Amino acid sequence: MNRTTLSLIAGATALAAVTGFAAVSAPDPEAAGQRTGAAATLPVERTGLLCPRPSTSDLAETTYTSFTPVTEGADGKGTAVLRSAAQQSAPDENENEDAEGEDEKDGETTEKGDKDAPKDDKADRPVLQLKEPGKPVSAEADGADAPALVGTADGRFASGWTAQQTTEVAAGTGRGLQGVACSAADTQFWFPGASTDDSRTDYIHLTNPDDSAGVVDIELYGKDGELETTVGEGITVKPRSAEPVLLSTLTAEKQTDVTVHVVVRSGRVGAAVQALDDETGGDWLPASADPSGRLVLPGIPKDAKAVRLVAFTPGDADVDLKVRLAAPSGLITPAGNETLHLKGGMTAAFDLGELTRGEAGSLVLTAPDGSVPVVAAVRVLRGEEGKQESAFIPSARPIETRATALDNTAKGTTLSVTAPEGGAEIKVTASAGTEGGTPQTKTYSIKPGTTQDIEAPVPAGLKGGYALTVETRSGGPVYASRTLASTEGGVPYFTVQPLPDDRGMVAVPDASEDLSVLQR
Repeated sequence: MNRTTLSLIAGATALAAVTGFAAVSAPDPEAAGQRTGAAATLPVERTGLLCPRPSTSDLAETTYTSFTPVTEGADGKGTAVLRSAAQQSAPDENENEDAEGEDEKDGETTEKGDKDAPKDDKADRPVLQLKEPGKPVSAEADGADAPALVGTADGRFASGWTAQQTTEVAAGTGRGLQGVACSAADTQFWFPGASTDDSRTDYIHLTNPDDSAGVVDIELYGKDGELETTVGEGITVKPRSAEPVLLSTLTAEKQTDVTVHVVVRSGRVGAAVQALDDETGGDWLPASADPSGRLVLPGIPKDAKAVRLVAFTPGDADVDLKVRLAAPSGLITPAGNETLHLKGGMTAAFDLGELTRGEAGSLVLTAPDGSVPVVAAVRVLRGEEGKQESAFIPSARPIETRATALDNTAKGTTLSVTAPEGGAEIKVTASAGTEGGTPQTKTYSIKPGTTQDIEAPVPAGLKGGYALTVETRSGGPVYASRTLASTEGGVPYFTVQPLPDDRGMVAVPDASEDLSVLQR
């Protein structure tokens, strides 16, 4: 084997180590449409996702949704399977064919299955499995028994594979709509906006997809610095399992605003915070983008009654954050909140009130010269006092190529897009529905420094839920979020998910190039 081939394998191995599950194979210059010696942009051929346990409430109703967009150049074969974390196993080559049997209808696989099926068959049955790219599938689970999920996709299903769980809780702590996009395993996470206060019940959900145990440290930072924790170090997450950890059991200190830092000592995990409030419902708090001197928090609902910003800067350096709102007319500075002071290593919170005032908006936070890294999230309230619901929006990563939001409905879906630095053109595709419908596509121009709640396309003849895929065509960077909303008993249920890039494509140098630098 010659040196360039060895170097290419080393590069692909390094990529897989960084992304957790993602993998690619050596490029074919003709198939990639690239000349020899140039980097080829290829679809990822294997990826993985983790979904936390949805709820501990017996009143919970959860919908899982899975989807892969049609990707040019993707492999013609493959699978995309989500299983209960405790029941996961490697996908079988014939699973797609087996999934077309009597136990499925319209591409759906229910968790409950056939009551008369042998116990072993039920245990091995996927919760959710795709049959074709471009068409989402969904499954439902009721009550507190809905499991955490672990899944892998390969071949034609890997590039852009996305999964979402949406849960409605009718009453009790955390009542309302709770949604979270399933994510890849990693080794470090930041969650500004959590709480150990008596009015909140916040869990950090840790999901381990691997055959060996993971070891995790959980650090908590409050208004005066790091909180003293009792059992936050060396938490073991068993193989192929999910571990919810109640934050208030880690420390005796009760604080309204806490930043959670999850560091994985051994292995890798998925992590998300479920924040439940006695009075204002609850939602999932996804991980913030990595600490940075420039942050964007996209898609604050235009009818937000209260916006509370929680921010944290690691290390000892203080910073004065410049605050701007990207509105439909451009970047503006909120009166009275031109700059916000953060002390190094201490969590700070700022009430920004009715920030958006009836218009679409995204927060843009900037440290001087971008020299001090920061993480941040906002807690948003909608509705009148006594009938309010809450959701969270962390600082987000830009959509470099493509991103997808799932479980959309013809009514109650808002897609918010911002281009804070430069104008951009995007393409938005509404997929077929889970039970029928024809895909539709529209293009939009986003002006520099603005946020737009766009009128997203809806599949013709829609039946069921559908996926919205956002692709950047030019300009940017572009950030986006999707809000799902409904009204129950006069309470405005809602959940907001920022759209991370799906990392479905990767640039792989041609085999004729020397990639030995990746071996360092």
